[in-house]
Amino acid sequence: MSDKKTTKQAKPKATTEYKGKERRVCRRFEVPGATVSYSLKKILSSDKEKDESWEEEFCPVENMSCGGIRYAGKKPLTINSDITVKILIPGERTPLIIHGLVRWLSTEEDIEVCRTGIQFNPYGEGTGKNYPGLMVKLLELEHKFATPESDITDYEIDS
Repeated sequence: MSDKKTTKQAKPKATTEYKGKERRVCRRFEVPGATVSYSLKKILSSDKEKDESWEEEFCPVENMSCGGIRYAGKKPLTINSDITVKILIPGERTPLIIHGLVRWLSTEEDIEVCRTGIQFNPYGEGTGKNYPGLMVKLLELEHKFATPESDITDYEIDS
């Protein structure tokens, strides 16, 4: 008989944090090679191209929709924080600059990735709203990249 001890490696424990009620009614889709940079302060038109404005850059986008985006970053953010994201789409000349709220975070022990869910602010005119043309662009991307298997969900998460 052998005295070998077998040890099972523990699966990393995942932590997910939700804040508030969430409704999804938009089709999520993946854009290969898309990245996001973000700032926790409002980015004005004149600041859009200044690199020092962005707190974390070139985070891979996992999926997106007209209503929000999920990306893999390194820094955990505060739920319900105002955020401005700059989405870079391969082949597109101009990044999409969209304002929103941090709605959820998901981290795993021993892995340096923090998945973050951002809910975009409403589209329209007025303070705190996103330019309506951004929604048109996101719908174009949805049409181009969504697959028949892409989900259209309609559910709520209460905290």
